Amino acid sequence: MKLQWAEPLVARVTAGLVRLLASTWRYRVAGWEHVRAARAAGRPIVYLLWHSRLLPLIHSRRGEGVALLISRHRDGGYLAELCERWGYQVVRGSSRRGGAVGLRGLIRYLQEGTEVGTTPDGPQGPAERVKPGALVAAQHARAFVIAMGARASSAWWIQSWDRLCIPRPFATVDVVYSPPLEIADGKDGLRRGIAEVERALHDVTYGGEEGRGTGDG
Repeated sequence: MKLQWAEPLVARVTAGLVRLLASTWRYRVAGWEHVRAARAAGRPIVYLLWHSRLLPLIHSRRGEGVALLISRHRDGGYLAELCERWGYQVVRGSSRRGGAVGLRGLIRYLQEGTEVGTTPDGPQGPAERVKPGALVAAQHARAFVIAMGARASSAWWIQSWDRLCIPRPFATVDVVYSPPLEIADGKDGLRRGIAEVERALHDVTYGGEEGRGTGDG
């Protein structure tokens, strides 16, 4: 028998433990001038980040009211509760479940002037391959796309499809933002945009290092 009654308790306990761990992290930020420039241009912003770096990056932007697209899967429910506790607005959906609903939600927030964020390789991979949904939203809303990356001085790496990064207590986390990218109209613009965003995400996540999980302690 599934103990569904226990799930809210598990979510609250997990959120509390993660919040306690995250409170020990120290952040260094590079590229914030790109965010300022995009905001000064008066255009909406879509932040894209690899699923593996989700935890330190959402903690770094807590309390700002950014809207996040999160899977309708049960595990996504735990993440959604954590994000709401950290001050995010949550849109439920993904490329697999509720994709059209999630896409419309992102476009609506962008058109209202709210910054949005999502993991273009989520919710279940393939890891570090951009799916087009968020870029389609950026096309419709004429939004800038900014890639976000994180590197931790010391971290645990979970043996999951994305190899989730959990910085260890008191780790230093370097957060990097790319220059704003524009996604041109049409299928050709989308195809070029996917390639550009993948390169930008690699650069901000790994810097001069090659390969997944390197350069993170």
